Amino acid sequence: MELEYIEHISPILKDGTKNYLIDIDGTITDDVPNEEPERMVTCEPYPDALATINKWYDEGHQICFFTSRTENLKQITIDWLDKHGFKYHSVLCGKPRGGNYHWIDNHLVRATRYKGKFTDLVEKQVTIEVFKD
Repeated sequence: MELEYIEHISPILKDGTKNYLIDIDGTITDDVPNEEPERMVTCEPYPDALATINKWYDEGHQICFFTSRTENLKQITIDWLDKHGFKYHSVLCGKPRGGNYHWIDNHLVRATRYKGKFTDLVEKQVTIEVFKD
């Protein structure tokens, strides 16, 4: 990963590189709850998700799967991603369950809600909540 370093602050990605955090269940495959790990092994990926994510990887972007699956399900998850040919850099387990996420960070954060199809991203103006100046 190419990072720019400035003294005494966290590194940042080079211009044009995105750091994708991608959910798994209900986003790149069927929505499988942690309580049904046997389904995690047999579910199929969404073809458009596989193609789009691998394209982003090939373009040099960082791919991290950020899932509500628990740590004890991490190897099942890695095996499934590898079996189906997903390209990625990391897998983070333990994302809070339940949705309605509001991410607060000192870095720019963009959120894209998955609504049934992975495609190239397009620009769109929307209203967001921010801190008062």
